[in-house]
Amino acid sequence: MQAIKAAAVEAFGASAVVRLFGSRVDDAKRGGDIDLLIEAPADRIGIVHESRFLSDLFRRIDERKVDVVLTQQGQPLPPFAAMVAQHAVPLP
Repeated sequence: MQAIKAAAVEAFGASAVVRLFGSRVDDAKRGGDIDLLIEAPADRIGIVHESRFLSDLFRRIDERKVDVVLTQQGQPLPPFAAMVAQHAVPLP
């Protein structure tokens, strides 16, 4: 999980909030993919920063399926992000 947080800080800045959701949150259901909800500053939202995040992450861990829901800090969460945020676990 430290690799995820480090890659997020590089791509989205130190204020980015990264939360894990989906099957990886439940030890009994360990799934194959990694589902992440990331809240980032407005100037760090976009395909360039998301691509940078995934490239950096894949250098740190074995490449696997990673789903990213990227939202803007300080704005209401879109409906899907709000739904998954209820059960998401913040990464330290």
